[in-house]
Amino acid sequence: MFPEGIWPLLLEVIKSWQVIFITIVIILFIFLVNYVSRTYHRPKSVSKSKPQKIKTQKPKKPSKQEKEAEDNSNEALGLDDY
Repeated sequence: MFPEGIWPLLLEVIKSWQVIFITIVIILFIFLVNYVSRTYHRPKSVSKSKPQKIKTQKPKKPSKQEKEAEDNSNEALGLDDY
């Protein structure tokens, strides 16, 4: 299948230090990823309850005294209500 000259060339490529180094780096990377995936734990129970709504206070209606005081201040300044 392969000519006679390709087998020695293929063996030289496989035995080169670059191929061996990259192979070792890939294997170490796989071990690191497996270690991290084993040690990482998700929280067991996540509360999925609805967040509580904060009740907002309705604006108060001004009392008659406050309303009259406001009207008097506008008159003192010479302002007109529109």
